[in-house]
Amino acid sequence: MSKKLTSRSEDYSKWYNELVVKADLAENSAVRGCMVIKPYGYAIWEKMQAELDKMFKETGHQNAYFPLFVPKSLFEAEEKNAEGFAKECAIVTHYRLQNDPDKPGKLRVDPEAKLEEELIVRPTSEAIIWNTFRGWVQSYRDLPLLINQWANVVRWEMRTRLFLRTAEFLWQEGHTAHETKQEAVAEAELMNNVYATFVENFMAIPVIQGLKTESERFAGADETYCIEALMQDGKALQAGTSHFLGQNFAKAFDVKYANKEGKQDYVWATSWGVSTRLMGALIMTHSDDHGLVLPPSLAPNQVVIIPIYKSDEDLEAITEVANSIISDLRGKNISVKFDNRTTHRPGAKFAQHELQGVPLRLAIGARDLANGTVEIARRDTLTKEVVALDSLNDKIDALLKDIQNDLYKKALDFRNEHITEVNTFEEFKTVLETKTGFISAHWDGTAETEDKIKELTKATIRCIPLEGKEEAGICVFSGNPSKRRVLFAKAY
Repeated sequence: MSKKLTSRSEDYSKWYNELVVKADLAENSAVRGCMVIKPYGYAIWEKMQAELDKMFKETGHQNAYFPLFVPKSLFEAEEKNAEGFAKECAIVTHYRLQNDPDKPGKLRVDPEAKLEEELIVRPTSEAIIWNTFRGWVQSYRDLPLLINQWANVVRWEMRTRLFLRTAEFLWQEGHTAHETKQEAVAEAELMNNVYATFVENFMAIPVIQGLKTESERFAGADETYCIEALMQDGKALQAGTSHFLGQNFAKAFDVKYANKEGKQDYVWATSWGVSTRLMGALIMTHSDDHGLVLPPSLAPNQVVIIPIYKSDEDLEAITEVANSIISDLRGKNISVKFDNRTTHRPGAKFAQHELQGVPLRLAIGARDLANGTVEIARRDTLTKEVVALDSLNDKIDALLKDIQNDLYKKALDFRNEHITEVNTFEEFKTVLETKTGFISAHWDGTAETEDKIKELTKATIRCIPLEGKEEAGICVFSGNPSKRRVLFAKAY
């Protein structure tokens, strides 16, 4: 298969799909709408997991695991949550197959093996977790209960795209219980901040923190906090959400505690999560027509060394120098790969590592050994320079920091250039079709106006920015009074 990608400007969607497959990140599976995450893609996800898991534990959370299956009666207990996910649920009705007497060699569902109660394959775990919490919480001494789960979930999507929207995906979901409303709100805000810190500092993606409108909230939440990012094609992507659930799930599952006065009260709840959708965000924020561009913080290999040689003696001498470089870099916690495959020519190796977004590429040949130098190529800028071996370690350390910072700055500049204030609906539609990006516009606060704008333009309110100030104005669509601007965009 040719490694050349479709240009982003020619067909952004096709470019994305080709890149995911050709960079060996993931591929479609035999199960409709489900993906196989390949080793290189999973290595990136593992680095994301490791950093997030560390951040969760530093904020007092513990990991646990809950069943994949949710009894239908439990799923129905919190009405809004059940209604919100009902159309995406996969359901288990039987527990055994048998040979089909009419079709030799084929199997069919055993009609005698019907479950007494149907099981929902979890689209989210609030129901099974809150049913469990009922047995874990009796007193204020049991609170706060701060639990996280790394798991897979199933949402039966009709239109899928690798990483961005699949029928099964990987994620983490936090679920917490608190004594007071104030504590639960503070938890929801804290975890939204954790997500923003991770996405900005490790993924090098700038985000806007905000609140979802009532119609865009998580089903069963009193408030949904979010982080919104902007992709290179001008579409927004919801990168993470954190929900204040009030006492809705506590009341649905009868999770009470005895307070310090001995009186019974319902706990206050949150849930929060990010998923492998972040892989899609990473790809679409930084990558180019040559392939992936990875921030060093999340690159499986931050440095690759490629030997250029004509004889076994040359390779042996280069290998000795490469091993010394590898030892020094790994001593500084820099991940490095020595690509000494004899089955591929240097040009093919250059193309592969460029396609897979390795931040720094070192090329060492016989002439470099004689001169005591190494050629360094940056993946983000595609620039090269020759560096003396004795200054290589410090140079690599500095370049990796520069790449991480430069990727964030480039994405931030793009995002800021694509936030446009408008004051009329005509301006709104013009910006949406010509410039794209976030549109800052006054909204009258009604679901009717929100729905009509979505119907006419396919743009949704991505968030009510937390840092936005109250500002009296006129709604761009209805002409009614507005208290503040919100951010609209077309989105993934």
